[in-house]
Formats: sequence, structure tokens, C-alpha cells
Amino acid sequence: MAYRPTRRTEARKAAVREQIVASALEQVASGGYASASIQAVAERAGVAVGTVYRHFPSKAELFAEVFRRASQRELDVVIAVSAADGRPARERIAAAAEAFCRRALAGPVLAYALLAEPVDPAVEEQRLVLRRGYRDAFVRVLREGVEAGEIPDHDAETLGAALTGGLGEALVGPLRARRRSAALVASCVQFCLDAVPQQTLERSLAA
Repeated sequence: MAYRPTRRTEARKAAVREQIVASALEQVASGGYASASIQAVAERAGVAVGTVYRHFPSKAELFAEVFRRASQRELDVVIAVSAADGRPARERIAAAAEAFCRRALAGPVLAYALLAEPVDPAVEEQRLVLRRGYRDAFVRVLREGVEAGEIPDHDAETLGAALTGGLGEALVGPLRARRRSAALVASCVQFCLDAVPQQTLERSLAA
């Protein structure tokens, strides 16, 4: 008769897997991707190296999952603060940019790993998913601003990508140096606001 794992066995297995992922995330947040060897993760999780490999055949697969979860958590915050709630689109863009920057600077080691640290190709794919997510969040707000007559019609997808890329590039140096700066956050927010097209008086009157 074939062996069938019990619910308790499956639950224990899932709990160990979650502990490994959580420990891997803690390792990246404290020492960056370069510090996150399977051995370091196993020690932090309190399991054997072989146990880690039973759940994740390679470091790339483990950290692709870690990056996916960490990235989604950060992206969810940006989506939430830029939600359509009656605020003008420009105010929502500013809120998204501020959240992006403040959260990155509050956890510089993890943020640098998510944005710029050299990683394996499988992890890099998750980084690209994150960038597309930020782009789409900005695009959504921009298009809603156009529909509301607050922003003139424009190439929202290109602008959303430019805002995402600009913010990421502006933060790479400070994150690597672990330098926090309120002025940097303000400059990044202003950059985004300056990039968003504004209605001219003629357009506003015509609307």
C-alpha cells in the first residue's frame, strides 16, 4: 500500500517550509543576498542543511520565493496608499512615491537586495515582476487621473515605467551606503510630481 502523509505530517512539513522561508528573509534583511547561504539559513531556522534542500532544491529556488513574498509585501503597501479614495491623482502618486522611498530607506539591506544586489537569474525574474507591479500601480493612478480630467492624456505606461525606474535608481546609492535622508524622500516625491503632466488653463476651462 502506498504511503499517504497524514494531515499532521503535512502541517508539520508546511510549518518547517515556512520557517525556512522566514529565516531566509531574515538573513537577507540582515546581511544581504550575498550573506544568505543555505548553511546560514539552516542555522537560523534551526534545521539541517538537508532539510532546506528537501523543501528547496537550490538556493535560487528558495530565494525566488523569498523575493516574491518580500516584494509583494512592499508592493501591496504602495497599492494601498495610492488607492482611489477621492484624492486627486497627483496626491496619490506622491503618496506612492513617498511610501516607496520611506520603506526602502527604513530597511536598506533588504531593499538593496530587492532592487539592485547581484542575484541569481531566478531571483532576478522576481525582481522584474516587482518592477512591473510598481509600474502598473503608477499606471493605474495616472489613467484614473486622465479619466477624471485631472491629468491630460499621455502615454501612462511609459511614464509609469519611468517613475518606477527613476525612484529605484535614486535609491540605489543611499541604500548601498545605508544612508537615510528626509531630503532624498522629498526630492523623489517632487521628481514624480514634476513628471506628471498638468492640465493647462485652456484645457481646464474646456473640461
